[in-house]
Amino acid sequence: MTAVQQQAGSAIRPFRVDVPEEALTDLRRRLAATRWPSPELVADRSQGVQSATMQALARHWAGEYDWRRCEARLNALPQFVTEIDGVDVHFLHVRSPHPDAMPLVMTHGWPGSVVELLDAVDPLTDPPAHGGRAEDAFGLVLPSLPGYGFSAEPRELGWDVGRVARAWAELMRRLGYDRYVAQGGDVGAGVTDVMGRQAPEGLLGIHVNLLVTALGGLQFPTDTEEERAAAAAIATFQASGFSYFLQMATRPQTIGYAQLDSPVALAAWLLDHDTDSYEKIARAFVDGEPSGNLTRDNVLDNITLYWLTGTGASAARSYWENYGPVAAAAAAAGPPPPDVAVPVGFTTFPGEIWRTPRSWAELSYATLGYFNEVDRGGHFAAWEEPELFASEIRAAFRPLRTPPIPQPRR
Repeated sequence: MTAVQQQAGSAIRPFRVDVPEEALTDLRRRLAATRWPSPELVADRSQGVQSATMQALARHWAGEYDWRRCEARLNALPQFVTEIDGVDVHFLHVRSPHPDAMPLVMTHGWPGSVVELLDAVDPLTDPPAHGGRAEDAFGLVLPSLPGYGFSAEPRELGWDVGRVARAWAELMRRLGYDRYVAQGGDVGAGVTDVMGRQAPEGLLGIHVNLLVTALGGLQFPTDTEEERAAAAAIATFQASGFSYFLQMATRPQTIGYAQLDSPVALAAWLLDHDTDSYEKIARAFVDGEPSGNLTRDNVLDNITLYWLTGTGASAARSYWENYGPVAAAAAAAGPPPPDVAVPVGFTTFPGEIWRTPRSWAELSYATLGYFNEVDRGGHFAAWEEPELFASEIRAAFRPLRTPPIPQPRR
């Protein structure tokens, strides 16, 4: 144990994934025993995840997919667990081979996991191997949200994004990083946004690729065509694509029963997110045409991780904590959150639920220092387009690298 860990008062323990073969046998048995609903009565996804998509997914899952490949991939990276505020937090800690690499804590979302960030690890830690510069390298800390993946489930209420943000600041302190940056999308964008508002000591800046303030009641202008298109996309999402959000924010336990009992039910629930990502994943399974790195096996790596860890219900509860009636009442009764005081970077990916206009990002973040719109990628940007995603992270944080970031003593 290092001096840093001893001073923190809580050990950082090595972690290795080792799924019993019986669990994989049980998964295949349950897939074979699936009770299928009759096909939808429409030609699109307006009734939910389509039968052809789920049949193709289940066939590949039961007959061709190999979890051990993902397990080996995770075990090839340094993994650890440490207890923070009563919860064992799992994280990957991938150091860069380049000196003065900038420490970056990066947070996944729902229905994702650390799996969605794996393809971005090498482009971020070793930019020269991907056409970048050594001075743009990052050292990565990739935690699993409490209740997700290999992190433990919270056993008490109160694990909202604010509490997770404080836990991440403690994790970075415990690892010996006194200057670092943070990034996130989806739920991870919520955590990262709050980190910027809490401004823990050592946080130099943040980057997000989802404007969480757009769902928080803040009024945005609709004067330009771009602003009106964003507002219309949000309205469409709230009218026809919001069911998973409302269910998990109000009744996460109810949907949890199905997710822990049936792998097909779990997969359908995780796929029924936004239209862009769903259509890309459906094409990968039905037509064999992946979009970027959203391949059949990569998608199933994430779904299988949820299944094997039994975290469908606990992950869903994070929406209840952040967006449910209790959370909404507390937010309405309390003071408004402080502004973000650190520099902010934002990237708009075209397939996101809505394309955030620069004017909206500026209204949300007075400290916005980097904004860019790219030509491909969607809600799972790091997963779908890891090289492009990594180039955006490098560009957003490049101005914060002077002077060089000192590395902690080993």
